[in-house]
Amino acid sequence: MVIQGLLLPFAGTSLGAACVFFMKKGLDRRVQRILTGFAAGVMVAASVWSLLIPAIEQEEETLGRLAFVPAVLGFCTGMLFLLLLDILTPHIHPDATAEGPESRLRKTTRMVLAVVLHNIPEGMAVGVVYAGLLTGQADITITGALALSAGIAIQNFPEGAIVSMPMHATGISKGRACVQGILSGLVEPVAAVVTILLSSRIVPLLPYLLSFAAGAMIYVVIDELVPEMSQGKHSNLAAFSFMLGFSLMMALDVALG
Repeated sequence: MVIQGLLLPFAGTSLGAACVFFMKKGLDRRVQRILTGFAAGVMVAASVWSLLIPAIEQEEETLGRLAFVPAVLGFCTGMLFLLLLDILTPHIHPDATAEGPESRLRKTTRMVLAVVLHNIPEGMAVGVVYAGLLTGQADITITGALALSAGIAIQNFPEGAIVSMPMHATGISKGRACVQGILSGLVEPVAAVVTILLSSRIVPLLPYLLSFAAGAMIYVVIDELVPEMSQGKHSNLAAFSFMLGFSLMMALDVALG
């Protein structure tokens, strides 16, 4: 189950990258809204029940009423880290119709780099959760860990598409564009495995790392998913999907935890 959980986010990116073979204009707007809303709901609930609450509970015996301090510090650090990453690698949305091939390729390359860099902390977040699960140092369930992986995988699906399809628009073959999209998500399982391998050294820091992962996930939701799900038509579908994703994740983590 651990291996499957580590590979789920990568599978989401790979499936999204494969869209280049059978889609000409990208994901249908309604489908994208539904996926985005559901992923956002799952990730918010997972950040609370699978990351922040275990981080606080792990420190209750030693810190008592101050058990929230590591969670606050880690959470803020995670959000600030992603904010810095966004400043250094701003979001690029290449227009395949308004620019020449060279300009499109240059912007698409920058976008791929931005996606890769954003995937690293997401992979670390998955690794931290499974490190806590394997070491037994945090109150993390396999259900909660898999749900978090699934939420990230759903969020990665359109990311894979927005890498491979613009690459193909620059003149690159569909096969090569698909490979580029898949490779952009490869850093996630690598980052997750490295984090798990270092788990013996990070056990004392686990509450901070769990909350760091929560901060990173919430930043992704606020900065990427919420704007996407709330703009334009079909925002009501996204809100409904968010409700379903949040409720499902919360129910699974509480009922099966």
